[in-house]
Amino acid sequence: MADRIYITGHVNPDTDTIAAAMGYAWLLRERDGGDFVAARAGAANPQTAWVLKKLGLEAPVLLNDASPRFEAVTRRLDTVLPDAPLREAWAIASRTWGLAPVVDAEGKPLGLVTGASLFAFVNEMVGPHPKRQEMKLAEILDAPCRQACNESVPHFPANARIRDSLNRILREDGDDFFVVDETGHYMGVCRQRDLLNPPRLKLILVDHNEPRQAVASLEEAELLEILDHHRLGNPSTHVPIKFTVDIVGSTSTLVSEQIEDAGLSAPPQIAGMLLAGLLSDTLILTSPTTTDRDKKAAERLGRWAFVHSGPLAGETIQSYGQQILNASAGLSARAPEEVVGTDMKLYEAGGYRFAIAQAEVTDLVQLTETREKLNAALSALRDKRALDFAMLMVTDVVRGSSRLLLTNEPPELSDLPYPPQPDGTRLAEGVVSRKKQLLPVVLGLLDR
Repeated sequence: MADRIYITGHVNPDTDTIAAAMGYAWLLRERDGGDFVAARAGAANPQTAWVLKKLGLEAPVLLNDASPRFEAVTRRLDTVLPDAPLREAWAIASRTWGLAPVVDAEGKPLGLVTGASLFAFVNEMVGPHPKRQEMKLAEILDAPCRQACNESVPHFPANARIRDSLNRILREDGDDFFVVDETGHYMGVCRQRDLLNPPRLKLILVDHNEPRQAVASLEEAELLEILDHHRLGNPSTHVPIKFTVDIVGSTSTLVSEQIEDAGLSAPPQIAGMLLAGLLSDTLILTSPTTTDRDKKAAERLGRWAFVHSGPLAGETIQSYGQQILNASAGLSARAPEEVVGTDMKLYEAGGYRFAIAQAEVTDLVQLTETREKLNAALSALRDKRALDFAMLMVTDVVRGSSRLLLTNEPPELSDLPYPPQPDGTRLAEGVVSRKKQLLPVVLGLLDR
C-alpha cells in the first residue's frame, strides 16, 4: 500500500466528481501502470447511484479522512498458538524483529513473546534455585507459549487514526502493539517508531482545489496533483505539484481529453461514467459553463460508450442525459437535511464563512410544500458548520431557472439581482450554474 495513490473528489460528491475520479484512476493505471485507486469523500447521491447501477459499476472506495491509519504501518507477522511449545515462538522471533505474536484458535491475539517477556519467564522458571539452574534450554522451550508471553500488549483497530492514540502510545512501556479488525481479530503488529512517523496517504484531487471542500485531514496527506475546472482556492504545498485548472464545463471533459491524448479508448462503462459526469455538470450541454471542448468530449465519450456490446447500447447523448437528470430525486422524496447537504460547498469571502447548496429538480412545484422544512434544514446546517449564512439554489433543469433560499442573509446580499418573491425566496431567471453564474455575483457583493 505504500505506493498506492488515491484519486478523490470533493466532499458531498456529485456525478462529475465521482466520474472524474474513476476515469482518471483508469487512465493512470493504463498509461502509467501504477497502483491508482478511485475514491470518494462521501456518499453517492441518488443520481450517481443510478448511473453506477445503470453501468454495472461499483462506487469508489470511501475515503473521508486522509489521516494515516494503523493499517498503514501494520506487518502481519507469523503467529503461534497459546499452547504450542515455546520453541515455535523462538523460531518465529528469530525471523522477525525479535518477537512472536501469540494468537488463539479463534484468531484473537493473546500476547507477544519478546526478549523481555522471555527473560522474565526464564527468570521465573530458574530463579535463585540451584537445582533449577541446571535445567536445560530444551526443557524451557517445551513450555507453552502462553506462559512466556506479555499479555498486556495494547490493541488498536486497523482503521483508527494514529494521531488519536499518540498520547497512549507514548505512555506505554512497550514498543510493539497489536493491530486488530473491527471484531478484534489479529491483523498484525506495529512498532512505536513507525507510528511516530507513519507514511502519508498519497492523493490526487479532482474536481476541486479548495481545502475546505476536500477530504478531512488533507494536510496530513501527500498531495501529488490537482485536476479541476473551478476557481482557485488551492492549498499550499511543501513541494511543487502538477496543477491543472481549465475552463471547461466538467472535470470529466479534462479526463476524456487526456485519454485521447494518450492514444487510448475508454471501455464502455468508464466512458459512460465520464459522459454522465459531463452531461450532469453541463445540464446536457445547455449550461452557460458549456464550451466547445465539452461538446467534443461528449461526442468522443458517446462514441466509446454507445457500442452494441455495452450497457448504453441504443442510447444517444440526449436520451442518456435526460435519464441522468431525471434520476435526481425530487424535493419531497428526500429529507430536507439531505437536500441541503448532498451538494453543498463551503466558501469564505469578505470576512464571511458561508455555504451554497444546490438541488436540481425537473420542476419547482414541490418547492412550495417543502420550503419551510428546507429553510429549517438550512438554518441547522448554518449552526452545525458555524457559518455566517447559508444558501440553497433549487434549479429547474428543464426550464433553466432557479429559486434561492437564504438563511441569515447579510446586508451586502440585499443587492442581489434576483427579485424577492412573496414566499421569501428569490427568483434567478436563467441561472443554473452555481460556479459560473451565482457564485461570482455573491463574491462580488461580499468583497466590494
